[in-house]
Amino acid sequence: MTDNAKNYHEKMFPGYVSDFLRTDPEFIEAFDNFAFDEVVNQDDLDDKTRFISILAVLLGCQGIDEFKGMLKAAYNFGVTPVEMKEIVYQAVAYLGIGRVFPFLKAVNSFIEETLGLQLPLENQNDPNTNRLEKGEQAQVAIFGEEMRGYATSGDPKTVHIRKWLTDNCFGDYYTRSGLDYKQREMITFCFLYAQGGCKPQAIAHAKANIRLGNDEAFLIKVVSQNVPFVGYPRSLNAIDCIEKAGKE
Repeated sequence: MTDNAKNYHEKMFPGYVSDFLRTDPEFIEAFDNFAFDEVVNQDDLDDKTRFISILAVLLGCQGIDEFKGMLKAAYNFGVTPVEMKEIVYQAVAYLGIGRVFPFLKAVNSFIEETLGLQLPLENQNDPNTNRLEKGEQAQVAIFGEEMRGYATSGDPKTVHIRKWLTDNCFGDYYTRSGLDYKQREMITFCFLYAQGGCKPQAIAHAKANIRLGNDEAFLIKVVSQNVPFVGYPRSLNAIDCIEKAGKE
């Protein structure tokens, strides 16, 4: 294993020696040299952003065991318990509680048992705001003026879904403190491309990212850093979505 890979692994998990070094030494050498040397040294994405995106990608691809392991590494690189919670909460709007529930339990266990903190954490929601109004404000800030009135527009048969997107997806989650709009759009793009099958939505949210300042180069860095965790097919699809969003 390279010195760079060993040093980065030690930063992630100080003093920890994986049993895979005993059972699968050739695989671990190849994976760690790639993931924790070649990949992390490919660009200048900061470690905290890298691990926020890794947690989001692992949620998207349902990598629960790796997610549990990466919580400690994310914490060691500055991802706070509040930020971990916000990543998981927002995932419900894009993955559904059926897929997110095990990850919420994992974060709670990490916070209580590993960090020794008491739950619940400090409230990140403003209960004195109208969720529909705040949701529309968030949509307009992220996507532009064309989103004003979205909750009451379109086919009457499905207008309730558009209302839910505004008051629930954006009003309940995007308006919480703990993460800003740029971070929330980054993790949303990660949820979408990592689960696959959401190309129109991935393109739309890549455009929203670019609009907020997470430009094409930044999004490609995020996807690149997550290749070891989600694999090449979905990563290449994500790059295609980013390129299409940039052209549009």
